[in-house]
Amino acid sequence: MKYKLEHACIRVMDLEKSLEFYRGALGLEEVRRKDFPEWKFTLVYLSDEDRNFEIELTYNYDPEKPYELGNGFSHFALTVVDLEGSHSAHKEAGYTVTDLKGLPGEKPMYYFVTDPDGYMIEIIRGGSL
Repeated sequence: MKYKLEHACIRVMDLEKSLEFYRGALGLEEVRRKDFPEWKFTLVYLSDEDRNFEIELTYNYDPEKPYELGNGFSHFALTVVDLEGSHSAHKEAGYTVTDLKGLPGEKPMYYFVTDPDGYMIEIIRGGSL
């Protein structure tokens, strides 16, 4: 049996702030939206231009307090050809970013940027995209 990755879902406190981050910081595009006012939530699906995988933002209307991210989820990862340029752009835009990092004994190959809800996004040096 063959399976294909479809999407990952995260809950967000402020849908507009999250959309601004994922569009502005990562260049993701909204591919569809489903509003359920009778159940008081909205689903927004974001993807890159290749549409291989989606992030589903779930916004429950008027959440009372921030979600607990837990200690099991670690991060999402995206690749970029110009790692240093991306890192600089994220820092200049005021996003929370780590220093460039590498695995022990390797040159820097990645860094993390944090979204408005505290989710970590790993940005990895990739080949041609």
